[in-house]
Amino acid sequence: MIDEDKNLVFDSEDKVFKFFEEPIQRIEELYQTIRRPDDFTDEEQVEEEDSLDLTLSDPDEIWLMETFFKKAPIHVFVKTINKNTMSYDYVAIVFLSTKERNPTFVLSHFPTKFKETAEAFKDGEMIFSHDMEIKHFAGLDGDSILENDELSIGLFKSMLKLRTEKDIPLEKFKNFLETREDTIESPDEIWRKTDHDGNVFVTFIKEYTETEFDDYYYISITLEENNSDVHTLLFSFPTNDENLVDRYRLGENLQAEEVSQESSH
Repeated sequence: MIDEDKNLVFDSEDKVFKFFEEPIQRIEELYQTIRRPDDFTDEEQVEEEDSLDLTLSDPDEIWLMETFFKKAPIHVFVKTINKNTMSYDYVAIVFLSTKERNPTFVLSHFPTKFKETAEAFKDGEMIFSHDMEIKHFAGLDGDSILENDELSIGLFKSMLKLRTEKDIPLEKFKNFLETREDTIESPDEIWRKTDHDGNVFVTFIKEYTETEFDDYYYISITLEENNSDVHTLLFSFPTNDENLVDRYRLGENLQAEEVSQESSH
């Protein structure tokens, strides 16, 4: 069964392939046309097939190929895979069930060393990306994430990679919006650190106990403007993970009265 809601129910695998024969052929023709000689060989592709499950379960982007196949919507899942010293994109062209929104049939999938090859299959509307997810759940009024600032989003992605599964879910971040202002105005700790690009980050940390959300910390990351007391709010987040908090206790430990807090937004 591919999609009961759309009456796409087949009693054999052959009939499934028959139904999707047209888009499968088109995908293969497009792929063979743009495939570069120094991309993965057929044998090497087989060795990378274990990346398919990860691509389907945790894609970086999902695209809807609106004009690719008239009988049923086709989606493209793309994920950047980092394995050992190699980085490449994995592309999976799938059919998603209407109700569960899960891939129920994979038309084609392959790894590629070249961004241009993956880009060729992004033929339609992007309906999901981690940047969109971050902006939706973590973007708060007044911060740089809402302005699609690459530095803010990049730093936020790095933070997400460090979080544990038991930490506060991303979709609940907006519940802590009032905590952000309190953290900046009366922090327990303030840290200033300069990165290798010369960016000066000032981090405000405050611990909250006996609250409706149980015990947690709130962290606000700001960017100090050159030779000024103005600080641009990059992003902020709650966490119940002491180890994650420690990762932001870097650089110079400041006293609260030594820093003037002002958003440039």
